[in-house]
Amino acid sequence: MSTVDIVLAGARGHGRWHLENIRRLQDKGIVRLAGICELTPLTGDEIPEGLGTPEQSADFGALLDSTGARIAVICTPIPTHTDLALAAASRGVHILLEKPPAPSYAEFRRMADGVAAAGVACQIGFQSLGSHAVPAIRELVEEGAIGEVTGIGGAGAWARAEAYYRRAPWAGKRRMNGVDVIDGALTNPLAHAVATALALGDANRAEDVTRIETELQRANDIESDDTSCVRVTTANGLQVTVAVTLCAEDPDEPYVVVHGDRGRITYWYKQDRVLLQRAGHGPEEYEYGRTDLLENLVDHVTDGDDLLVVPDATGAFMKVVEAIRLAPDPAPLPVTAWHLLPDEDRRVVPGIDGLVAAAADSLALYSELGADWARPHVANEVST
Repeated sequence: MSTVDIVLAGARGHGRWHLENIRRLQDKGIVRLAGICELTPLTGDEIPEGLGTPEQSADFGALLDSTGARIAVICTPIPTHTDLALAAASRGVHILLEKPPAPSYAEFRRMADGVAAAGVACQIGFQSLGSHAVPAIRELVEEGAIGEVTGIGGAGAWARAEAYYRRAPWAGKRRMNGVDVIDGALTNPLAHAVATALALGDANRAEDVTRIETELQRANDIESDDTSCVRVTTANGLQVTVAVTLCAEDPDEPYVVVHGDRGRITYWYKQDRVLLQRAGHGPEEYEYGRTDLLENLVDHVTDGDDLLVVPDATGAFMKVVEAIRLAPDPAPLPVTAWHLLPDEDRRVVPGIDGLVAAAADSLALYSELGADWARPHVANEVST
């Protein structure tokens, strides 16, 4: 098998994870890092040992041309995703595009349609959907392990210091210089909870969603949401509710739970861990492997393997992004609803951990659970 040359756009921040992953695959002889696109070139100390001296340029198109790369990994600010993906596609370069794929549904369609017209492969970076737990859960459901599915819940109780919102000019923004960004808790750091819940509800595509209800709040001094929930009604009548916060009291692993009338399946998606609880049985716990999405893309390009996360399989998620984009700006929580932890330089919403779990358990929104600070939900009837 020939080595596949790769260009990485966006090598700092989360891009550092991609650098390490590319090094892992380069050590296996699968890929070679041919180029890095950054506004300011990486220093030698910023490039992991073993990756050599890849060509560097701030001009993405010129870098693709000069390196002849076959794959581009795009890990840049959200508003740049579509144009960079189309620049790669126009050169016949296959793409791994970080989530969220775009800041609006229109930009997502422009990207997805352009990539399809160019005939290149595009993988969207929802790593949790590469977990072998996802097909295993689907199989359990199809076998009737928990009876009839009654709904899907998702919970994410994380913490972010105030410095998190100062890491980049676009961090925590809904718009910047007149351009959509939509960098909120549901759409970026905890986007996997939303996408994974939709996937387990068999609602991947845009046409699988009929109604979206949102409640968007913020404790931090930002534009976007940091404490929010969303309830999606799918075309088959299922409700998918995901509640998240970046202001947790005791941060914990995010999870998705599939509710059935005779049991439930809980999936901690960052750990690839599954707990099956069902009537007449003791709890059963499983751990699964995971297929790396870049490796899967390389195998698709070289051997024709099926892609795991094609753009259209994130259409339902992008409908959620669009509903959040169109919703009223997130409401600031009253100062009585949060406090600052000085040692950690972060804001905490007392009781939010329990509310997040209760929403995933009951499929109710914060306002329905009695949170006195919650803004009544905004409903968006989805048309495709």
